[in-house]
Amino acid sequence: MRLVPAERAALCDLFEATGPQAPTVLPDWRAEELLAHLLVRERQPLAAPGILLPPLARFTESAMRSYENLPWAQRVRLLRGGAPLWSPYRIGLLDERANLLEFFVHYEDLARAQTGWQVRPSQPERDEALWSALRLGARVMYRHSPVGVRLRHATRERGAEISARRGPGLVTVIGEPGELVLHAFGRELAQVELEGAEPDIEALRSAPRGL
Repeated sequence: MRLVPAERAALCDLFEATGPQAPTVLPDWRAEELLAHLLVRERQPLAAPGILLPPLARFTESAMRSYENLPWAQRVRLLRGGAPLWSPYRIGLLDERANLLEFFVHYEDLARAQTGWQVRPSQPERDEALWSALRLGARVMYRHSPVGVRLRHATRERGAEISARRGPGLVTVIGEPGELVLHAFGRELAQVELEGAEPDIEALRSAPRGL
């Protein structure tokens, strides 16, 4: 079952509802910066490396500004229409593996900054996919933690833990898969519980997380 089309549609619906000036939980980013980031990532592969590589960030920022003169509705339609033919995200398997986390996290980045925000209803298929993605990526996202980290699925019994980082001490992060994904990406608004010695918890909170 493909999950990304529904996440893409939900995010585009949210962009349309909030407008370009809406706040996000990301410092200095409004909805229009978030949408520009997504468009560059999907439509401008030569400029996209600056998203992760600071020396190339100015090229990405310039590409993001290239969308400023387009009407907001047109920018949203570009994202809603999916990856263009020249984009690697046009490949279905890559689209699912790379964009599920991207769209899920950025939906929450925008939604949780709005007045009256509420947690989205649980979706078992999406939760399982997010949990599987955490199994693959948790060690990368917690690589800077100075303490051991374990992720625990809040409602699942069998196979409910992921060893994300080995180290002195241990912090167990407990939550639903979507909330654990948000925590792994460094979002402080993630609704999780942290179990462990207080110095270890503070060390984890102070360490960068994410890609």
